[in-house]
Amino acid sequence: MSTIELTKENFDQVVSENDFVLIDFWASWCGPCLKFAPVFETVSERHPDLVFAKVNTEAEQELAAAFEIQSIPTLMIVRDNVAVFAQPGALPEPVLEDLIGQARGLDMDAVKKSIEDAKAAGQQAPGGDD
Repeated sequence: MSTIELTKENFDQVVSENDFVLIDFWASWCGPCLKFAPVFETVSERHPDLVFAKVNTEAEQELAAAFEIQSIPTLMIVRDNVAVFAQPGALPEPVLEDLIGQARGLDMDAVKKSIEDAKAAGQQAPGGDD
């Protein structure tokens, strides 16, 4: 599957309708982004069961701001509507493949429980209701 372009109009639908989405935040003027693009595309061909998507940070500034993208390229992996990985920098192909393997291996029930536990702990922080 080739990569798809994400915009503010289709972002929520694509992410919510797919269990595993890799998102490359990039810009046309960014040298490392242009070097990472063929790696992202090549790896996408080997994983047709996953969605590989790109966000042009120049055209989609609201999306870039919403995800607090400070540096590009930034790769984000979303599983079951949860961002499980986000890191700036152009990755070599073996590292991207390894990340995909790690993300596939996540126990998403455990990840979601840990998020719920963290939220609950944050709500019970001392000094919150003086």
